[in-house]
Amino acid sequence: MRQRVMHHGARRRRERRRRAVWTGGELLVTVGVVLLLLVVHQLWWTNREAKQGARHGVEALERKWGRGGGADSGTAAGSGSPSASSSTASPGARAGRDLRAAVPEPADLTPGRSQAYAILTVPRLHLRVPVAEGVGKRSVLNKGYVGHYPGTGQPGRAGNFALAGHRNTHGEPFRYINRLAPGDTVRVETRSAVYTYAVDKTLRQTSARDSGVIRPVPRSTVHPTYGYTAPGYYLTLTTCTPEYTSRYRLVVWGKLVSMRPR
Repeated sequence: MRQRVMHHGARRRRERRRRAVWTGGELLVTVGVVLLLLVVHQLWWTNREAKQGARHGVEALERKWGRGGGADSGTAAGSGSPSASSSTASPGARAGRDLRAAVPEPADLTPGRSQAYAILTVPRLHLRVPVAEGVGKRSVLNKGYVGHYPGTGQPGRAGNFALAGHRNTHGEPFRYINRLAPGDTVRVETRSAVYTYAVDKTLRQTSARDSGVIRPVPRSTVHPTYGYTAPGYYLTLTTCTPEYTSRYRLVVWGKLVSMRPR
């Protein structure tokens, strides 16, 4: 019976292939672990960190304003003065003048870049976060804050108070704004006043470049049937859609219905 002769060259090639397969497997496992850690960081850690930061931001503003507030503070917004009663439920130019007579426009509504200067409360979503000037990711949005689009109106003033917030990761304050329905209230608190808006319309999806939604009279340039045609006192909330992408924008609009001094 003939014996098979094993040449050293063939043995070495087989050993090299074995080592290559082993090394490749180790690399794949390492890459998988790294990717898993990145996902955990994005979906859990950034949310935890940003939500904690936003909570501290709200507390810092309340201390600065000299009061201790809670998630339910200002629930009866509009009940503090006759001119801020339910008669302002359809704010127009005359209603706006009446409201401004009750609460003068304060100087603290000209904030510095990235400065937190207001608190946004959405009772339906159990949301209470700081509002900061600007929509930079590192300086504002990634902190879990809501950002004010520079150049748009300020709370309680004629025009469009337009805000942006993350839908996923970094606190995701606007994750569920798609659940807001007409009539839901959104409060904006500043040092001097509490402004209450009522949700009016929702644009489920539009281009990320649709700048018309944040104009003084908000109206989509992509979907012209969505928006308004007359000046007023508007609130705009924008975020990315679909979830976990930034391809399109989801837009929620509201109108000012009441305001009262602090």
